[in-house]
Amino acid sequence: MPNDKEISLDSFDRRILRELQRDASPSNAELARRVGLSATPCWNRVRRMQDAGVIAGTVALVDREKIGLGVTVFVAVKTSHHESDWLSAFAEHVRGIPEVTEFYRMSGDTDYLLKIVAADIGDYDRIYKTLIDGVTISDVSSSFAMEQIK
Repeated sequence: MPNDKEISLDSFDRRILRELQRDASPSNAELARRVGLSATPCWNRVRRMQDAGVIAGTVALVDREKIGLGVTVFVAVKTSHHESDWLSAFAEHVRGIPEVTEFYRMSGDTDYLLKIVAADIGDYDRIYKTLIDGVTISDVSSSFAMEQIK
């Protein structure tokens, strides 16, 4: 079970994290070579960071355009409801929409920000209708990403 305490990271730990964020597929021996450690100390550092929750998981990044999900939409949601029951219902509703890949509660003018991936504008419209059918929302503003730069 991950530890909620903050852990101290040295320069080797940070190199390991940079390498794993760039590409998590190399063997431990290759990772150790890249960061300048022998295999056992490298493995021990990776395990320590996994156990502490610093490394939260390992995933495969999918090129969304190659699977027909070429539209990225950032959706700003405003609401006049700020009760915990409303938030719980809204969060549960959004979790049930698989096209929502990121979901944040914000400070400032926007209450919630969602990142949605869709096949095209028509597909986004379908997702939008699902979103607004779930709970009462005061305002929804959609911005379509033109290009992912980083």
